[in-house]
Amino acid sequence: MSVGEGAPEALPRRERLPGGDEHAGAVFRLGDRVERPAGPHAGSVHALLRALRADGFDGAPLPLARDARTETLLYVPGEVPLPPLPRWAAGEQALRSVAALLRRLHGAQRRFDPEGLSWSCELADPRGGELICHNDVCPQNVVFRDGRAFALLDFDFAAPGRAVYDLAMTAKLWLALGLPGDRTRGGVEPERGLRVLAEGYGLAPAERPRLVAALGDAIAVGDAFVTRRVERGEPAYVAMWAAGGRDRIARRQEWFAREADRLADRLDD
Repeated sequence: MSVGEGAPEALPRRERLPGGDEHAGAVFRLGDRVERPAGPHAGSVHALLRALRADGFDGAPLPLARDARTETLLYVPGEVPLPPLPRWAAGEQALRSVAALLRRLHGAQRRFDPEGLSWSCELADPRGGELICHNDVCPQNVVFRDGRAFALLDFDFAAPGRAVYDLAMTAKLWLALGLPGDRTRGGVEPERGLRVLAEGYGLAPAERPRLVAALGDAIAVGDAFVTRRVERGEPAYVAMWAAGGRDRIARRQEWFAREADRLADRLDD
């Protein structure tokens, strides 16, 4: 018998993945699988992901298994931009492709029935809606291939809402709104970035003022989300707060109060 013949296959190496603020240090890749903590609504999320795949949408992980503590998903190869964002992820092409991918996600839900399922309320659209929105399309939750958005990760905060709110929350998470030089976000100027997102999503000019109004909702919801976590003493958020997070929230809110009307007037032309 030759050397190695009949020997058991080597187990895949356990590789720690970044995991973002919510699951930092707790997400692992094992070959073509990813293991991560299962959220309280993992059953609903898996039902959504399976329905999306059955409808031909390949821009999200395929769920494989879950128990009370852990979920296992098929690994999605590609590049995930982490802050400070690389140049290729900070420009208009990447941003436009993120909006197009979000539109595909929304369109792939035609046959998904959410009846009886539960969802997170933490980043949900305060005005409600029937579409299941991702609500957390930040750079760390997007897989790119050849500089274009290919798949969305981490559906823990998915919840019913409006498509325009999901797009607005994406704008909040990608654009440096009132925060010039913020390298955790893309380098596109806010007004131009909102236009690029609207165009990439296919939002008609007459509908774009609604994006600005929804951005106000997204800013309020996102900032309240961070504040709650700081008050609960969650380490990642406490550290962010101490590093100037409180000031960044105040500056973004002041910027939106000052610029909202002008943005709504400019985006519909």
